[in-house]
Amino acid sequence: MTWQSENMLNNGLNWLEQKLNDFCSSEVQYRRSDDIKNIPAVFGKTDYELSDEYGFSLGAFIWDFLIDVSLLGFEPQVGDQIIVNGQIFGVMNLSSQGCWQWTGPNRKTYRIHTKEL
Repeated sequence: MTWQSENMLNNGLNWLEQKLNDFCSSEVQYRRSDDIKNIPAVFGKTDYELSDEYGFSLGAFIWDFLIDVSLLGFEPQVGDQIIVNGQIFGVMNLSSQGCWQWTGPNRKTYRIHTKEL
């Protein structure tokens, strides 16, 4: 792949992420102690499976919030809260993945894992 095609793909990814934020986001309140930010976020979910000591599996999902790195300004941490229409979601670790992942290869959007409190 040439430099020009890589640049074109990266520009396309940036454009798609901007359109996702422009048309699919809702304002949320991100809270860390006394630091509160009102920022746009796109709602998502992550499916996962848990197994107990008897080998039974249980499928479930958690709520994710996709937030632009530059708007949040810091890395998400367990204990942070996201408030949406009065509902409080606590940032949580998802097994070995931690409490967030990158969304897309350009590393401009956090996928933050939460649970409703």
